[in-house]
Amino acid sequence: MAVHVYGDDTANSPKAAPHFSRKHSYHSHLRNMFLERDSVSPTPASTPSSASPKPLVYHVTSYGADPTGKADSTDAILAAISDALKGPANGFLMQGIVNLGGARVDLDGGNYLISRPIQFPLAGRGNLVIHGGSLTASDDFPDNGYLIDLSPASNNGSGYNYEFVTLRDLFLDSNFRGGGIQVINSLRTNIDNCYITHFNTQGIQVQGGHETYIRYSYLGQHITAGGDPGERNFSGTAIALSGNDNSITDVVIFSAATGILISGQANTLSGVHCYNKATSFGGTGIYLKTPGLTQTRIVNSYLDFTGIVAEDPVQLTISSSFFLGDAYILFKSINGVVNGVNIVDNMFSGSDNGIDIVQLEQSNSPFNQIDQVVIDRNNVKGMKLKATVARGSVQGNGSSWTTDFNSVLVFPDLIKQVQYTFITNGSSFPVHALRNVSGNKVVIQSDVAVPASVHVIADQGGGFLLKLIKEIVFFGSCL
Repeated sequence: MAVHVYGDDTANSPKAAPHFSRKHSYHSHLRNMFLERDSVSPTPASTPSSASPKPLVYHVTSYGADPTGKADSTDAILAAISDALKGPANGFLMQGIVNLGGARVDLDGGNYLISRPIQFPLAGRGNLVIHGGSLTASDDFPDNGYLIDLSPASNNGSGYNYEFVTLRDLFLDSNFRGGGIQVINSLRTNIDNCYITHFNTQGIQVQGGHETYIRYSYLGQHITAGGDPGERNFSGTAIALSGNDNSITDVVIFSAATGILISGQANTLSGVHCYNKATSFGGTGIYLKTPGLTQTRIVNSYLDFTGIVAEDPVQLTISSSFFLGDAYILFKSINGVVNGVNIVDNMFSGSDNGIDIVQLEQSNSPFNQIDQVVIDRNNVKGMKLKATVARGSVQGNGSSWTTDFNSVLVFPDLIKQVQYTFITNGSSFPVHALRNVSGNKVVIQSDVAVPASVHVIADQGGGFLLKLIKEIVFFGSCL
């Protein structure tokens, strides 16, 4: 078997020419160089010694991998990765992580059949790239396996298994035999420009570690562009994050029962397009299974006929996103907690079926610990607006004015703050006051009957009106 290697041997490069005195002119120096070249007979190139540095590019075809996908290439690809992991060290990254200096395992644009996971044989390595080809699971590939598995066969006892491993420009076909990529307890992993399909478990699973960045990738159990006749039968999860400080950016999920499942904190989703399985078929675009401490930001994303579920959300932001096809946000109560939640500046579009844009699931327990929740400034077309800040007006001639906010406010029987404006055109100067806020109804009463208009702002989260009052006070102090 011929193994082709690529690299530069700088250790055996010719020595630099001796330094010439400034007294010699440039032309004299150049003439002497030509004379020396003509007077010395050429010598054969020296054979690299066995001590020459090993290459940093490992081509799997040089190890016998079949780029046509006809023969099993598992052993050949594992041999290339094993050599890369045993390659020359360039110091360390995190403690216990050997820096491989940017070594690359090149799939040479081939399509390779594999019968078992490409699992790293060694832990404690970093600064490695695997790129440029396709992997397809064989018909006897393990059902619980992953095509690429960053969980070491043997552990070195380090705090992290790997650091700065990049998986780039890959097409992964799981052949409905397991998952695509698994990353276990690793640091600063990049999954970039990958297409992962035909998984029956997870397209990408991340457990432990942190700072896994998934970018510019496409994931789907079935290859479709929407409206698939088999959509109600889609299963599996496209991306499962069970770790902290991860990021998913500019990713499309086009088929799976669950698009993204998050069970760790401090994760960011941006530019994500989920049309994996419609909510009406039982699908979920993004599921936040982090009750009591969510710390997740979802921004500039597109929920396409599938929505977001958040269990007991604490510190959650959903903003500048688009919800199409009656897609909505659902708060699921585990212990009845909602705290530090901002759902603002989103667009919702539906089919005029009266679907609320934010809904509550309280079968376990009612939400009774609600604070710092702002659901506001969202626009709606063909759906029912819900918010924690509601505005209403009522006119009449009498001594009592009632504004009912039940059609707008998210939480039942909860109003924490009220601001109202009382306007009367009569000659009298009545005394008026806020009398009741129970049942999400605000009651204003006056001591005498007068014709009046009453404008009311009711806040369930407790933060909006405080901010508004501070702004009014600040503006007044500037006058």
